[in-house]
Amino acid sequence: MAADARLGPKQTGRAGLTLSRREALACALFIAPAVFGFVAFALVPLLLSAALSFSDYAMGGRPRFVGLANYRALFADPLFWTSVRVTLFYAALVVPLWMLNSLALALLLNQPLRGVGIFRTIFYLPAMLSGVAVAVLWNWMYNYRAGLFNSTLRGLGLEGPNWLGDERWTMLALVLMSQWAIGYYLPIWLGGLQSIPTELYEAAALDGASWLQRLLSVTIPMLSPIILYSLIINMIWAVQLFTEPLILSSPSNPLGGPEHSMLSYVLYMYHTAFAYARLGQASAMAWMLFLVSLVLTVLVFRSSPYWVYAEAERRAR
Repeated sequence: MAADARLGPKQTGRAGLTLSRREALACALFIAPAVFGFVAFALVPLLLSAALSFSDYAMGGRPRFVGLANYRALFADPLFWTSVRVTLFYAALVVPLWMLNSLALALLLNQPLRGVGIFRTIFYLPAMLSGVAVAVLWNWMYNYRAGLFNSTLRGLGLEGPNWLGDERWTMLALVLMSQWAIGYYLPIWLGGLQSIPTELYEAAALDGASWLQRLLSVTIPMLSPIILYSLIINMIWAVQLFTEPLILSSPSNPLGGPEHSMLSYVLYMYHTAFAYARLGQASAMAWMLFLVSLVLTVLVFRSSPYWVYAEAERRAR
């Protein structure tokens, strides 16, 4: 073994392989499980989904090529446009709330107070629960007769709304529920806040800047890379809304509750595939969602040079 280690890159070892080839073989063996997992569970399903999006397939028999018929059928489907409208409206509401509330929480928990670590743990714990468990919990809290919210309101002499049975309240119910796990990004925000040089705050204080001015002129610009990351991830998560409307929808109206007011895009894609057995149309919906997410991500990245502070670029100039 020691003799093999002393061999040069062109010398052969006991197995007749050069050192560089043995290193390449070892590297290939190490990455083989990851490559196999990617090909088997990501690449192949991706290619099959692309092929099915141009086919008529209903979980039986052979797919039949239909060209763009699946896409044309979706554009003519009123429920498809309902799901698009619900998803975009939900994303437009929750993405700013996620970012503002999580940043506000991080600013509060970044204070040098005794026992602040306990509060950081408490606010982060809800993010550790699974989506189904959280949805079941909120389904009980939204119950019109025995739920926590309406029972509390009745104790105050008020009549609570029918959160999940009235289309005027279902979107608000989803938005409120989405704020349950704003502590998910707490470690990222705290890391960004604690990496800001204190000299910047001291200089701003000497110039007479108020707390709000320091926030807008120092904190926000220095956190702009984290804001960029959070914006992209939150947009992708928001348009993939699925678990919450699936659990909150009543069994009598599984397509998004009353008047399809909670019919998200992915929920409709799920029903299209497994309730209506139209895997071709569901695959087309999946690819359309991918393209929309890609376009939104590219647009955000293209806009980032105008508002994201890059210290390395500033020093290079």
